[in-house]
Amino acid sequence: MLRSYDVKDLEKWEALIYEKVEEYGLNCYPQEFEICDHVQMLGMMTYHGMPSHYPHWSFGKSFERTKTMYDYGVQGIPYEMVINSNPCIAGLMRDNSLCLQILTMAHVYGHNDFFKNNFTFSHTHADLIVARFKSHADRIRGYVEDPSIGEAAVEQILDAAHALSFQCRRNQAIKRRTPEQQINRAIEKEYENETTNPEKIREIERRFPVEPEENILLFIRDNNPRLSEWEKDLINIVHEEALYFQPQMETKIINEGWACYWHREIMNSLELPTDIHMEFLVRHNQVVRPIPGDLNPYNIGLNLWDRIEELEFGEARNHSADRQPDSVRDKMFEIREVDRDSSFIRRFMDRETMVKLDLFEAEVEHSDWVISKIADEKQWKTIRNLLVQSVGLGSIPVISIIDSDLEGARGLYLKHHYEGRELEAKYAEKTLEHVYRLWGRKVVLETKLKDNTTRYSFDDTGLSLTAEFSDESFPPYFIP
Repeated sequence: MLRSYDVKDLEKWEALIYEKVEEYGLNCYPQEFEICDHVQMLGMMTYHGMPSHYPHWSFGKSFERTKTMYDYGVQGIPYEMVINSNPCIAGLMRDNSLCLQILTMAHVYGHNDFFKNNFTFSHTHADLIVARFKSHADRIRGYVEDPSIGEAAVEQILDAAHALSFQCRRNQAIKRRTPEQQINRAIEKEYENETTNPEKIREIERRFPVEPEENILLFIRDNNPRLSEWEKDLINIVHEEALYFQPQMETKIINEGWACYWHREIMNSLELPTDIHMEFLVRHNQVVRPIPGDLNPYNIGLNLWDRIEELEFGEARNHSADRQPDSVRDKMFEIREVDRDSSFIRRFMDRETMVKLDLFEAEVEHSDWVISKIADEKQWKTIRNLLVQSVGLGSIPVISIIDSDLEGARGLYLKHHYEGRELEAKYAEKTLEHVYRLWGRKVVLETKLKDNTTRYSFDDTGLSLTAEFSDESFPPYFIP
């Protein structure tokens, strides 16, 4: 039976939680909570938690699918939705019990602190983001309502831009060199080689881009003269929103672990009634439990933070003469500021934690899953490195523009940075079609399939595929 409560109860508990937030030294944006019913929460899920977002058919499809699964009991709804904004905005499910509301508010403050202080969010301009998303929505609705443009044309560009939105630079803190700087750097490298000839220098000066370009959307926006201004604006909107969501993808494990750590600390420090405290223990364990056959970011993140605290506290006790226990939290605050999932796992996932989490590597053999590596002395680092490669944007292939004047006809040549993982053919083919839609000329993508160099090509005749077989018994095939 759910415990009855009203808004005044929530305000009282939120005030008590905030006292603990200040006591523990969390540094948060002003926090706002909104009470939502299940339909509103489903809408927030569909639109990534944003109070205003531009319309697109994919969001409507996602809403209907999620609502249907919820109505039939196949999928639940998260306890909260929180966005990186200043003030930080979070939605609370109206039908949650009082315990869940208290737990959720404590959890949200952990996210709030992480959003404000982690370096990957520094470029997101949290104080402007709600107004920016609203501006994006208004502009796109204006294009849809424009008789000279219309909904079909807008959605065609948005479809293509969405497919390419995360084909961008992975670290926004690293500034890209200007074309002039790229040319000078390439020439300097050539001059270091004593066999450099003038023709090589002229080739560098003609090449565009000089260095591989990962920002595919922005390159097309800036270098395709056939695009109209409204098409460029749509591309820019999608790119800006992708940059906003990129840090959340890169910090899922460390962020959720941080929020779980602090909701546990805060809840245990509050004078909760017995029934609420017992429900909290059940709810907390449900959130952070292992998921058979899958990875639970809450589970991995919290275990890593607990391991860090354990190791740091032990070190603090061993050096009590010059280190105080407060330095443990200081170290945790420092990690919260400078790490993302990949570095967090690489630095702090030791063998003991991996064994505790029961992590292993499995492969498909003859249609069955078979455990191929376990966390023993020899193989645990291999499993850790595989996990590092799969978190954040690591699951998205890195594809760069190598040449924008293929065959002297302004064709676009892309190359997949192959790291042992092949592209999924159906996605590669469809994405190439989207690139062609935006570029308007022949597009070629080089990758590897079964260790053979393979090239997908898309032009006005459609898709074609060629390969250079490494086995000499097969003749080499090249793009004509």
